[in-house]
Amino acid sequence: MENPPAEPFFLDASPGKRFCLYHSPAGDTPLNQVFIYLHPFAEEMNKSRRMAALQAKAFAARGVGVLQIDLYGCGDSEGDFDEVTWEIWKNDVESAYQWLIQQGFTSVHFWGLRLGALLALDYAASEKTRTDPAKFVLWQPVVNGKSFMTQFLRLRLVNKLLSDDSDKAQNVHLREELRAGKSLEIAGYTLSPAMAAAIDELKLGQLVVGNSEIYWFEITPEAGRGLPPAGAAVVEAWNQSGVYPEVTLIPGLPFWATQEISECPALLAATAKLFAGIQP
Repeated sequence: MENPPAEPFFLDASPGKRFCLYHSPAGDTPLNQVFIYLHPFAEEMNKSRRMAALQAKAFAARGVGVLQIDLYGCGDSEGDFDEVTWEIWKNDVESAYQWLIQQGFTSVHFWGLRLGALLALDYAASEKTRTDPAKFVLWQPVVNGKSFMTQFLRLRLVNKLLSDDSDKAQNVHLREELRAGKSLEIAGYTLSPAMAAAIDELKLGQLVVGNSEIYWFEITPEAGRGLPPAGAAVVEAWNQSGVYPEVTLIPGLPFWATQEISECPALLAATAKLFAGIQP
């Protein structure tokens, strides 16, 4: 049986509306389990749209719904990128969660790519009153917000011939501008000081969500590579807190950053297969 087409709609949020795509479970599957998909930051969102669509269809075909939401200031949602704050994005996740509960879903899970993975865990960790067990599918999660922001700022330098020392000095200069309250134009996106500061403070290892299952998928340049040291340190920190993620390493291209739109079929297959309760 073919999946029904994804249903586009605008979700009321604050401020404005959010564009969403809802993938309903195939066939007569009860409205039991569903994922909220949280996309990555800036241009990585556009590069990964195809992979997100393919995985959403795969989940729906196995009886699990998916709600894809364009966060405030992103994609087809209302708002401008320079108005974005981390708290608004966390409120967007809450709006998506409440909409799914209203539809009758009993188990809401989270699937995030890159910064979206960090957002999913930060949202869940801050919802202290919510104790429902959830599953987290983390595709190439950002481990350290400050390091991620440093890499993003370097995009402003991509067309300049700078030495390593000059690169570091320029990055320091850009951060000084942010601290002075100046927004920056980076690769076509206007980054606000508040958003940069919020991302800087995020560390994956400090986001502990108990009573949940975590599936971490990491793309590696070649077979046989282990989890990078920063990622391994996060897993160790989680283990000490009683959280034991299932880590899967998959050789492939970083589809969220390739020049042309690319796919990673092995990631799609592994993600669908590992989700508990879904048969291949």
